[in-house]
Amino acid sequence: MSFQRAKPIDDLYDDVADYDLVVVPDAPLASALNRRLEHPHLGTFATTPRRIAAGRKETAEDRLAFLELVEHTDLGWKASAYAIGNILQCWEHQASIESILDYPAYADATTREAVDYIRDLDTTSSALTDYRIDDSQEVAVVGIDQLTALERSILPDDYDTYSPFVDDTFDYPPFQIFNSPTDIVDTVVDNIDATTADEVAVVLDAQSQYSTLVESALEAADIPFYGGPGFTDDPDHRAFIQLLRTAHAGTDTRVRDIRPLLTRFDRAPSVEHDQKRFRDTSEDAVAWLRDLADTVVEGTFGDALSVYEREADQELTAFREELEELGIHDEPVTERSVDNLTFYLDAYEVPVDRDNDGVLLADATAAAYVDRPLVFHLGLDDSWTQTPPQRPWVDETAQYTRTIDDFQLLLQSGASRHYLVTDTEGGTPVTPCLYFEELLDEDFDQFSDLDSERHTRQTSSEKAGFETDGRSQNTEEIATVSQSSLNTYVNSPRDYYFDRLLDSPDQERFREGTLFHDFAEFYVNHPEFVDDDTVADVVDHMVEETGALASSIDEATRRTRYRVGVETVVEYLDETMPETDTFLSPTSNWGENTFAERYGRPADAPTTERWFENHDLHIEGKIDLVAGPHELVDHKSRSSRNRPAKVVRNASVDDLSDTPNFQALLYLTHWRSENPGERLDFTLFQFLATLDDAITGESDLEECLTTVTYYPYSFPVFAQSQEAYARLSDEAGGDGRKTLSKASYDDYFEAFDTTDFPNTRDKNELLESEFADELTSIMEDAVGDFKYVRNGCKQLLRQLDRIHRRNFFAGDVDAFESFVETQLDVLNARRRGEERFPIEGPAGEPSYRRVDHRDLLLEGHHD
Repeated sequence: MSFQRAKPIDDLYDDVADYDLVVVPDAPLASALNRRLEHPHLGTFATTPRRIAAGRKETAEDRLAFLELVEHTDLGWKASAYAIGNILQCWEHQASIESILDYPAYADATTREAVDYIRDLDTTSSALTDYRIDDSQEVAVVGIDQLTALERSILPDDYDTYSPFVDDTFDYPPFQIFNSPTDIVDTVVDNIDATTADEVAVVLDAQSQYSTLVESALEAADIPFYGGPGFTDDPDHRAFIQLLRTAHAGTDTRVRDIRPLLTRFDRAPSVEHDQKRFRDTSEDAVAWLRDLADTVVEGTFGDALSVYEREADQELTAFREELEELGIHDEPVTERSVDNLTFYLDAYEVPVDRDNDGVLLADATAAAYVDRPLVFHLGLDDSWTQTPPQRPWVDETAQYTRTIDDFQLLLQSGASRHYLVTDTEGGTPVTPCLYFEELLDEDFDQFSDLDSERHTRQTSSEKAGFETDGRSQNTEEIATVSQSSLNTYVNSPRDYYFDRLLDSPDQERFREGTLFHDFAEFYVNHPEFVDDDTVADVVDHMVEETGALASSIDEATRRTRYRVGVETVVEYLDETMPETDTFLSPTSNWGENTFAERYGRPADAPTTERWFENHDLHIEGKIDLVAGPHELVDHKSRSSRNRPAKVVRNASVDDLSDTPNFQALLYLTHWRSENPGERLDFTLFQFLATLDDAITGESDLEECLTTVTYYPYSFPVFAQSQEAYARLSDEAGGDGRKTLSKASYDDYFEAFDTTDFPNTRDKNELLESEFADELTSIMEDAVGDFKYVRNGCKQLLRQLDRIHRRNFFAGDVDAFESFVETQLDVLNARRRGEERFPIEGPAGEPSYRRVDHRDLLLEGHHD
C-alpha cells in the first residue's frame, strides 16, 4: 500500500463551492475552504460539527466538566477525571451520554453521579446531541469516515459526501536526515524570518524535545509563533509548582532536584552542591529557599502565590484566577492538595490568550490539516503514533482508519513540505512512525533505509576543531597529566574535554575518600594524639560532613563504615609508618586538612600527601604515603580489593584495557626517576575491603593490601635470576617444585643460555615457545624422562607468567613514558583545534560506565 494522494484544497473547494453548508472533520480544513470563498455567502460555509452545533469555537469540555464536579461534588479529583474521560469518550463514539451506563465495568457510583452533572452542562457534546442540520440546506460532507458517531448525528437525511483523497498515489519527498534535533531546529529557523513567519507551519509532537527547542529558537530569533507554549509552560508557573512540591519534599531531596527553582530566582549555588540533601546543606544559596518553603507550608495557596510573587517580582494573575476557579485559593497547602493541583495541570490544558500570527506550531497527534505554503515536519518517529483507546465502546478498526487517514493528510500539508529527521539517537536507531509500515511497501528499521538524504550542518567550530570558533587561539599547552586525567582521556578524549570544561557536583564517595585521606595524613603526623575518644570524634565529624550527601536512613550504616575504616587505617599505619623521613626532601603543605584544622595541629610531614610535578616525564600526582625509600602507598576507600594482575593489566599501554588505570605505573615511573636502578613497591591500601569481616572481628589486614613491584630490568633478565629460581622452588606447582629439587640452578639457567626467553604476558605464547621445549628437554636430561618433569616444566612457566602479569619491569615503564609523551602531543594538538576530541579513545569504544558526561557524548557521530 502507498500513500493515497490528498485532494488539493483548491480542487476540494471547487467540489463544494455551490453548497449551502460544508461539514468537515478538521477546523484548519474549514478555515482553508472559507478563505477560498469567491462570492458572498449567507451564514456559515465550511465548519466542523462542533462549531455549527455550539455556535462558537470549541472549548475543552473535559476541563469544564472537571471544574463543575470539583465545585459541586465531593468526588475525588482523580476519580472525577477518570469518569469524565470515559463519559465524554463513550458519548463521542456512541452518540449518547447515557451509553456509558450500558457498560457495567464502568458504570460505578462516581460515573453515575458525574453523568447527572455533565448532562446539564453547556458543552459542545450536549449541543451536538441536541442539534440537527436543517433538511432544507444543501449539505456536503468532506471525509465522513473521519467523523465520529456523535458528529454524524447532526447530519440531515440527505447530503453529499466527498473524499479528501483522490485515486492516485503520493510520492513522499525524501527524508532529510540530520545529526541531531538541534541541527534540525537550526535548519528550520535559518529558513524563516519575521516577514515570512505567517507562511510557515512546523508540525511536531508537542510532548517531544522538538517543541521546546523550536519555541526557544524562534523566540531567540525574534520570530513570532503561536500554538506552542501552554499554561504550564510558563517558567514562573512551573517554578511556583516546584516551590509547592519543595515545601513537602522528603528529607532525601537533593539540591539538583530543586535547581530549576533556584535558577528561576537567579540564586542557584555552584554544581558542587548538587548531590547534597536540600534540607541538610548549610549553603547560604539554599538555606533561604528552605525558609521560604517552610513559610509556604504554613499558609494557603493564595498566601504561597503571594510569597512567590514577592520573591520573583512577578504577578501571576492567571495562576491566581485558576486557583480561585478550582476553589483552593484559600485552602491550606497540604501535600495532598499539591498533588491534586499538579494532577489537574498535567491532565488539562488551561486556556491561554494567544496572538494568532507568526509560525504555526501544530501538534502531530492532534492535527490533520495545516494550511500553510511551507510546512516542516519534525521527527516523524514513533512518538507520532497514537495509541487507540482501549475501551469497549470504541470501534478500533474505524478509529485506526480515521487516524491513518489523518496521518496521510497531515504529511501532504503545504505546497512545499520537508521531513526533517534523525537516524540515530544515543547510538540507537530512531524508529519511524509505525504508520509508515502500513503505508509503504518497503522493509525498513530506520529512516536511512528509506528514500533519504543526509545533511551535516557545518559550523565554524566543527570546521576548526572541537574547542575553537575558527579564530586563532593562544591555548596554553598542558605540560603534565595526572593519573586520573590520563585514565579519563584514554577511555574517552571527549569526556576528558568536558571534564575540563564543566564543574562536577560533590559526591558522597568523593567526600568520604577525602576525609579518610585527611585522617590518614593527620595520624601519620600525630599518632600519639589519636585515642579512642579521638576516633569517636573523627567518626562523628565524618558523619556530619557527609550527611547532606547521604540518605538519612543510612546514618547507622555509614557510622559503622567510618569507624571500621578509621580503625583499619590506624592499624595499618602503626605497622607501616617510616621510622625516619631523612631520605626525603622537605615539602610545603599540599593543601588543607580537615582534622589538622579541627584539632589545631599541623600536618606537614614530608612522607604524606607528597605532591610532584615531573616536567621531564610530563606527569604529576600526589603520593598518599612514602612508607620508605622504595615503597609508595595509596589509600583507597573502595570496598573491594584489586588484585596485582588487575592493576598491571589496567595499566598496560601495549594492550589497552577497557578500564584503564595508570596510577600505579605513573607513580612508579616518577619514583624511578628519583631512585634509578632500585627495586620499588607500590601498595594499594584498600582499608574497607574487609568491612564485613571487621564487623564480626575476623578481618585480616593483609586482605586490604595489594602490592606490585617494579624491577629495574627486563622480565627475561629477572626470569633467569637466582631470585626467580628460588621463588619458583617455593611457589610453583607440586611437580614444578619436585623437578627443581632434583635439578640445579645451572640446569635451569642453561635453557636461558641456549634459547631466547619470550618477553610476553601471553601465557599460551610462553607455553608454546621454543624456550618451553628447550627447558623441558634440559630438565628431562637432568632429572629423567618422567611425566611429572614435563608437567612440572609447564607449572614453572605458568608461575613465571603469573609473576610477569603481577609486576612491572623496566620495559613497562619505558613504554609508558613514550605513551604519555605521544598522548600529550595529540591532546595538545586537539586543544589547538587541529582536530576534534573524539568519543573513542586509543583503545576504541569507551567504557560508558566510566564516563562522567554520558548525556554529552552523542554516539554514532564520532567524527
